[in-house]
Amino acid sequence: MKTILNKIGAIRVTPVRFFGFWAILFALVFALSSCNDDLDVQQSYPFTVEVMPYGDKITKGQTVELRFEIKPEGNYANTLYTIRYFQYDGEGILKLVDGPVLTNNDRVLLENKTFRLNYTAKSSDAHKFLVVIEDNFGSTPWEQTFEFNGKDFGDDNSGGGLIVGPIVPINPVIVTENQ
Repeated sequence: MKTILNKIGAIRVTPVRFFGFWAILFALVFALSSCNDDLDVQQSYPFTVEVMPYGDKITKGQTVELRFEIKPEGNYANTLYTIRYFQYDGEGILKLVDGPVLTNNDRVLLENKTFRLNYTAKSSDAHKFLVVIEDNFGSTPWEQTFEFNGKDFGDDNSGGGLIVGPIVPINPVIVTENQ
């Protein structure tokens, strides 16, 4: 042991050896302390919801279909989405097509990212409700208010509903049969 200490003491310390020693020591400490066995997996991704255009007039007993598609910015297999709604004005029923009738402020699990809702008016008043879609990671929920005006026969100038004439294409195409 004494010879090893004598050899270490006999080593001449030059600036290159001094800074080299510190560079190797720093690299060794950095390499050993930066190791982490934990894998960072992002589970929560922001998402948007696309809604297809829909009519804004509704009468008592009439049903309007609302089509939705959830578009997340990333893809995590275990993400679940829920839907809930709150009706401000009017009276009606909101139902998932091929699913349950929604109850005010009760969350319902969505089975697919593409789904449809049917809103059936139970009154001739104006209808207004808020739809909220959330994921199971608590990211910012998506919200949209839907408004439908009550429509009666007095809304149209004819007094008996809208009369539509024949539909004529702008650029008619003549199909001929090759013989």
